[in-house]
Amino acid sequence: MPENTPTETPRSAWFLVPMQALVAPLLAMPRPAKRALALLVDSSFCILTIWLAYCFRLNEWTVLTGVQWLPVFVSLCMALPIFIVMGMYRAIFRYAGLAAFIAVLKAIAIYGVAFMTIFTALSVPGVPRTVGILQPFLLLIAIGLSRLGIRYWLGDTYQRILHQNTLAKVLIYGAGNAGRQLAGALTNSAELNVVGYLDDDPRLKGGIMGGLPIYDPSDLPVLAEALGVHNVLLALPSASRQRRNEILERIRKARVNVRTLPDLTALAQGRVAVSDIRELEIEDLLGREAVAPRQELLDKAMRKKVVMVTGAGGSIGGELCRQILRNAPSSLILIDQNEFALYNIHAELLKLAELYEQESLQIVPILCSVRDQDRMEHIMQSWRPQTLYHAAAYKHVPLVEHNAVEGIKNNVMGTLITARAANKCGVLNFVLISTDKAVRPTNVMGASKRLAEMVLQALAAEPAVDRVRTNFSMVRFGNVLGSSGSVVPLFRQQIKDGGPVTLTHPKITRYFMTISEASQLVIQAGAMAEGGDVFLLDMGEPVRIADLARKMVELSGLAVRDEDNPEGDIELAVTGLRPGEKLYEELLIGDNPETTEHPRIMKAHEDFLSWPELSKKLSSLNAALDRNDMVAARATLAELVSGYSSTGEVSDLAFTGTETITAA
Repeated sequence: MPENTPTETPRSAWFLVPMQALVAPLLAMPRPAKRALALLVDSSFCILTIWLAYCFRLNEWTVLTGVQWLPVFVSLCMALPIFIVMGMYRAIFRYAGLAAFIAVLKAIAIYGVAFMTIFTALSVPGVPRTVGILQPFLLLIAIGLSRLGIRYWLGDTYQRILHQNTLAKVLIYGAGNAGRQLAGALTNSAELNVVGYLDDDPRLKGGIMGGLPIYDPSDLPVLAEALGVHNVLLALPSASRQRRNEILERIRKARVNVRTLPDLTALAQGRVAVSDIRELEIEDLLGREAVAPRQELLDKAMRKKVVMVTGAGGSIGGELCRQILRNAPSSLILIDQNEFALYNIHAELLKLAELYEQESLQIVPILCSVRDQDRMEHIMQSWRPQTLYHAAAYKHVPLVEHNAVEGIKNNVMGTLITARAANKCGVLNFVLISTDKAVRPTNVMGASKRLAEMVLQALAAEPAVDRVRTNFSMVRFGNVLGSSGSVVPLFRQQIKDGGPVTLTHPKITRYFMTISEASQLVIQAGAMAEGGDVFLLDMGEPVRIADLARKMVELSGLAVRDEDNPEGDIELAVTGLRPGEKLYEELLIGDNPETTEHPRIMKAHEDFLSWPELSKKLSSLNAALDRNDMVAARATLAELVSGYSSTGEVSDLAFTGTETITAA
């Protein structure tokens, strides 16, 4: 039998499900019907206990005949009125406590005195006197135990049902092994109540698994409303990204919050827990399969080598360090000027090294600015890195636009200083982390990154003189999902805050990739570099930011408020393009990309200036920056970088103060 056939029932649920199915109709009965049922039960106890009293007296199982039925008639006529008058049927049995038991004791005591007076004290021919004594005691035991049993049976089940009704109701998408494990983990959850499964397998639809029905996913919009479901848990850890995207598109309009399970490793170890349920993975919003790395390229770049990462405390630099550590370098040198960020990534990497049993790996945190030439040279001479990944940069477009002097100094001059130090100290491979914003840039950040690329291209074209030549290369990619400043964490927080979700323009598009994907690309591209190469990733089609925001809202179980749906939950507010922001990003300046040995990595051929010519321009740029002459700095930047214009408003806040300066 296949492992996902809907006939298995978890051991923990085999008793609870039928019990609740039996109790629920009883609890739903009207109050008069419940009292009538209690009277019927107590009447049965009167008859039963008289028969038992005869059996005990005669010491054999007997059948009542003739006058022996008289005590039955008397018991019913006396007991039921006394019980009614004493209020035994006013109590709610599932809440019955000591007071209710005392009421039962008093009522049966009165009944017992009257019954014994008739059949024991006065006596009735044909009825043994002991029947008058035994029956009231047996009746007390029967009614007392019945009230106690109902108290615990109905009471506990009622509380369980009541508790479940207050929990968030969820459906599990996937009735396979992962779905069953998840349902089992949620059995005693204080947050979620599983009410069924969704599965595409036509053999499972309409079946029951673990007492839970299996529904057709196409019925989700109706089910969500009928069952009061606001959450769907994806239990499809082995599904491809394309398949997950198809499922997400199918259930977007159902207005349910979609959450997901961890990877297959956790499931294989049988440790699925409620805490493993998390927000929808950022990768699920990418809309394409992630680019798979090639292990031989990863190994070539770093295995048993001394590797240095600048900007190691940033989102890209930190992920680079994690990927590098997994591929067993001999030493990993972390460079960052932010003390707190450096402390955090160092502590994390130490734990990872212990987890991967790489106790011999040296992880060296060094506080340093990449603009400090003497210190950078001293560090490289001391540790002799063979591969250097330059991730230190200011990358947030509006911030760099408003702090252009620092942005250019860090992104351009910092790259130049680090590259010269690497060249001087014999670093074999130098890989610059670049951006798609470097292509025909409209902002200072993009222009500074393109100029940094040109610096490396010019240095790579210079002949080596009596030393090992550094292999300079650049890796250009789009926006990184989940990195600091990314739209995804911003949108997620805005949705949690009730909106609005802010867009700078309804038509703006961007290329996206995951942090791990970007980091692996950097490492693999560096391994393929021959000198002066500009690598870029085939990232498929660009993503419309408005569509991404709408998708995130709908997969959070909410509706977008717009002209078509004025009663929606979250508004998409357009704030206008920020200084230097483009509607569309590009990856290539030219139209002649070249394929590489990796099917998803391309190589661009971009024009650049020779080093003697570029060096003079950089000196002019640096002089303008030192005297805070942003008009001259932007003019030099525009002269060097194709597509960048120096006209328009100067936005550097330290430079302009409260005045607005417009460049000629």
